[in-house]
Amino acid sequence: MKRVLLLCFFMAAPGFIAAGVHAQSYPTKAIRLLVPYPPGGGTDIIARIVGQKLGENVGQQVIIDNRGGAGGTIGTEIVAKSAGDGYTVLMAPTSHAINPSIYSKLPYDTLKDFAPVTLAASATIVLAAHPSIPVKSVKDVIALAKSKPGQLNFGSAGNGTVFHLVGELFKQQAGIDIVHVPFKGGGPTIVNLVAGQVSLAFETMLALSPHIQAGKVRALAVTGARRSAVMPALPTVAELGFPDIVAENWYGFYVPAGTPKPLIARLNAEIVKILRTQDVKERFLSQGTEVVGSTPEQLAEYIRNEMAKWSRAAKQAGARID
Repeated sequence: MKRVLLLCFFMAAPGFIAAGVHAQSYPTKAIRLLVPYPPGGGTDIIARIVGQKLGENVGQQVIIDNRGGAGGTIGTEIVAKSAGDGYTVLMAPTSHAINPSIYSKLPYDTLKDFAPVTLAASATIVLAAHPSIPVKSVKDVIALAKSKPGQLNFGSAGNGTVFHLVGELFKQQAGIDIVHVPFKGGGPTIVNLVAGQVSLAFETMLALSPHIQAGKVRALAVTGARRSAVMPALPTVAELGFPDIVAENWYGFYVPAGTPKPLIARLNAEIVKILRTQDVKERFLSQGTEVVGSTPEQLAEYIRNEMAKWSRAAKQAGARID
């Protein structure tokens, strides 16, 4: 028996040794960091901050590849079908855990086709309005919507995003009829909100903050479990009478399934080190975003829990895309 065990060990050992050696020399070329949304949204902002510093730290270029569309599923599929060699990385928000409950069929398996690297951050979501809309509170929004059913609309970063689902829950629980307008990401959503093409939008404080400060959009409430330290005057939607609407947009890094564990460990160590630098933490916190920096195992457990949570929310809101 001992001889058999030793034989098995020595047969397997070269693979482990090769992976370990590869992790020490990795990376030897540019890394593609794929963002499944257009530029300008929270996912893109965080990816660019982390990507720039990652490139500086490892001595190789990190190329941000924006592939928006279909609630993030188009770009996500690209990563699912890429080689597990550490050179293609996915940066995905909460929609990664929501899409299995929203779409009748996905071109990938959310759990089986990806290996988690780290849960990077969690961002406050804001309900904002264009200044031309005569509302200064959530109560005003509800009153206006009830007086003009079907005439107000809200933009989101796309079908299946957390912003879409939060909007659907808000419509349902407030008993109002407002039209959902999906865009291909947070960037286009904000452009259209600032231009007054949509009345309202749910988006991250990270992406909306400059426009709120410039008076181009009006912040009405946040959807977090507690008020934001950045804008403490804004009430939570929960405290306004909607306790079931508690959500933030979180961001995780993933690689294709089959990526060697030593490479995942190297990526995790490098990204977590970046997230925990003082300048990155302060930059994120100043815009309502909390740095996390988890182990791969913690992200794996977290996404399973989030998938179960959003499955229940999707059923409650009646949100489904065929």
